[in-house]
Amino acid sequence: MTKVYGEGQAAVHALRGVDLVIPAGEMVVLLGPSGSGKSTLLNIIGGLDRASAGTVHFQDQDLSAMSDAQLTRYRRDHVGFVFQFYNLMPSLTARENVELVTEIARDPMDPDDALGLVGLRERADHFPSQLSGGEQQRVAIARAVAKRPTVLFCDEPTGALDSTTGRAVLQVLKDINEQLGATVLIVTHAAATAAMADRVIRFADGAIREVVRNTDKRDPEDIEW
Repeated sequence: MTKVYGEGQAAVHALRGVDLVIPAGEMVVLLGPSGSGKSTLLNIIGGLDRASAGTVHFQDQDLSAMSDAQLTRYRRDHVGFVFQFYNLMPSLTARENVELVTEIARDPMDPDDALGLVGLRERADHFPSQLSGGEQQRVAIARAVAKRPTVLFCDEPTGALDSTTGRAVLQVLKDINEQLGATVLIVTHAAATAAMADRVIRFADGAIREVVRNTDKRDPEDIEW
């Protein structure tokens, strides 16, 4: 798969022949420096962008052949997104932010149950301004998992957090992977995060440099920040 932005001498080759398989149910860390193309890859396999060439498959579906409406259904039915900045609606409570997803999902969780998964059931009636950064990120995770996604894509989910809060968020993602069986892909430049993954994909200059199977996974609380 390739992705090129622009044309001619101004063309930017964001992805240069990427070929990979992400096994169902794994915790995968896509590791690389800023500008290496890892977020572009996440956006394409998440159905937010299209490749310039090549194909993208989810189970038996060819995403690259889908219409915009079909990609919207793919995202609605199968994909959860967590971003570095929480993208919560400031005028809505934590529960109401989660309800934004449960109202359109096919088989959603109860919003309070989703908040319970991330340890925030008692904060359901609080607005984002009344929550810490880590709590806001956990609300964002609850919103993403409330639709019971098959895959959860996380783009720098701890990038705006301190080490203690970051470890807590990574623990939540680990719990989601184990309890719900969702495939979790974490895109990050923080090398320490790789210690908790089943598989680490090292990315540079728009290409995969190395894929490592982690035989000695560590708990988030044991990760050196």
